[in-house]
Amino acid sequence: MPTAAPPPPTRGVAHLLDTLRGAIDVLYREVIKFGVVGALAFVVDIGLANVLWHTVLSEKVTTAKLISGAVATLVAWVGNRQWTFRHRRSRRAHHEVALFFGVNIVALGIAAVALFVSHYGLGFESRLADNVATIVGIGLGTLFRFWAYRRFVFSGEPL
Repeated sequence: MPTAAPPPPTRGVAHLLDTLRGAIDVLYREVIKFGVVGALAFVVDIGLANVLWHTVLSEKVTTAKLISGAVATLVAWVGNRQWTFRHRRSRRAHHEVALFFGVNIVALGIAAVALFVSHYGLGFESRLADNVATIVGIGLGTLFRFWAYRRFVFSGEPL
């Protein structure tokens, strides 16, 4: 009885390369969309923080940052759920939003700690210094967010 010959080695390699290209393509698209949504949330965060710093919360910079971060988080959840990771959704919305906000509480804490250390610990109290510390904190929080969104929040396999 003749046995089937194994596929040529190049076919396995070609399949592996196709799979790798597909994974990189998905990651690339997710990074770009995540960046667009993040940029919008960033504008909301910085803009609202500055409005609050210059008006009702001029003496409470950290409180203003927490409020602006929470509003920016709402903007980011809608954008990421409806656009960036819509192909990965595998949970009910209430579970997903709870995970999303949990991740963002940690990321918001990272940003608030950066501002707190800069403003109160290092004594950089100008609005420029507050904005620079906020940007640094948001940057660190963003790295954490992207990893955690893919790993925990929108963890379903791409469709």
